[in-house]
Amino acid sequence: MTQLVFEQALNGLQFGLMLFLLAAGLTLVFGIMDCINLAHGSLYMVGAYFAAVAAQAADSFWIGLGAGVAGAAVLGLVLELSLFRQLYRRDHLSQVLATFGLILIANEAVRMIWGAQPLPLNPPDALAGPVEIGTFFYPAYRLVIIAFGLGVAGLLYLLVARSRVGMWVRAGAANREMTEALGVNVQGLFTAVFVFGAGLCALAGGLLGPLLAVQIGMGESVLILAFVVIIIGGIGSIRGALVGSLIVGTVDTLGRALLPTLLRAALPADAAATLGPALASILIYLLMAAILFFRPQGLFPARA
Repeated sequence: MTQLVFEQALNGLQFGLMLFLLAAGLTLVFGIMDCINLAHGSLYMVGAYFAAVAAQAADSFWIGLGAGVAGAAVLGLVLELSLFRQLYRRDHLSQVLATFGLILIANEAVRMIWGAQPLPLNPPDALAGPVEIGTFFYPAYRLVIIAFGLGVAGLLYLLVARSRVGMWVRAGAANREMTEALGVNVQGLFTAVFVFGAGLCALAGGLLGPLLAVQIGMGESVLILAFVVIIIGGIGSIRGALVGSLIVGTVDTLGRALLPTLLRAALPADAAATLGPALASILIYLLMAAILFFRPQGLFPARA
């Protein structure tokens, strides 16, 4: 049982760090630019498709991953320049409707270009096997994902909290007019933030592609979890996105793995098999409701 808990805790850490890559861009766009982007998950999906196609063409997972990030970043730049600059001045209802339309367009575009069948995306051969950790074996590729997530989290914290560019972004979010009067190109900064968020989406999609199916609609379910993360952590807060991602990833993974087993001790096997996954699926939403009851602004609000 201890080995199972430790293994699932590592899975939760890996899943949480991938959620952070999604939630970081989403919380910056939502919290700093005050724009609700429901199409954020579509950038995750398109990035995974770009990575799968490029990896097949180049016969290299890492080249595919880089191409996926670059392709999604370029797509994010095009969307920001053509659509989102208009949406920044609109109300949230207009943003929701427009970006929901983008989800439908992205899904149908992917279906027309690559078909309805999932695309294969395999991890590098060197990382296909397990490595020994103590008394059990754990997939090497999942450990690489954890390392990627921790590295990106550290770099993002330094960029946003400790660099001059991060200071400009925070200042532009707090008082755009004053920041522009001081000679800072706030619009250019916001464009860079949007493109950076799109690249993080593609990185998450490419890294999770070998574990999950690269298929149409793969961004919708993870987008819901990303919104849960930024609500728990605090809108606009990178630290909150990281903490919220780790909480959601760990609770979701451990809940799905352990709840059915624990329920079998008190309920018949059939009832436990039915009730366990249902309770696990709503556990993170109950957690979100409990946190918001005590801290309506989230754990680490950006403007605390």
